[in-house]
Amino acid sequence: MAGGFHMQGVLFDFDGTLTQPGALDFAVIKQAIGCPHDMAILEFIKLQSPKNRVVLMDILEGYEAEAARLSTPNQGAEACLSTLRMRNVPIGIITRNSLKSVVSAIQQFDGIECHDFHAVITREAAPPKPSPEGVFKAAALMDCLAEELMVVGDFRFDVIAGKRAGAGTILLTNGKESTMAPEDPKPDYVCKHLAEVVEILLRIITSL
Repeated sequence: MAGGFHMQGVLFDFDGTLTQPGALDFAVIKQAIGCPHDMAILEFIKLQSPKNRVVLMDILEGYEAEAARLSTPNQGAEACLSTLRMRNVPIGIITRNSLKSVVSAIQQFDGIECHDFHAVITREAAPPKPSPEGVFKAAALMDCLAEELMVVGDFRFDVIAGKRAGAGTILLTNGKESTMAPEDPKPDYVCKHLAEVVEILLRIITSL
């Protein structure tokens, strides 16, 4: 990315980024709640009547709770987080998931707990990505500016939210095809695995 980027913190997506992809089967969830395949789940639920919203959220949260129970750290996630902590780089989480699910899933991590994160922004705390509001809120909690954050995520909404907030962005593909659409802003970096993400972050840190 362009020179002059002063990274003061790293903001990670959760599902499929810090956790192994696949625990949440979005296609199954969409079928269960009647959400069109080309529409995001939270946005679909928001369009429903108040009564239906409650029912559909209960269904969604049931799937999320089960996924959190079965989730495992993504390859390299614990090493990535530990390396940043040793370098005293503030770390945060930004997710469209619920706080309850995040807390449950983090219990599967070795040596990492919720209090190790300077910010945990869930859908209860801010409008969900691709809104940039969660990035701004995380930046405030991490005592830096949004443009001093690096947002790392495996889905196009992560990159869009980061770009809208003026942050640096890394798209994690987990070795699969990019989720970015042609009209989306381009991420600053594209990485197959978290080990590559760490290499980039350490290069940025040592160049400061």
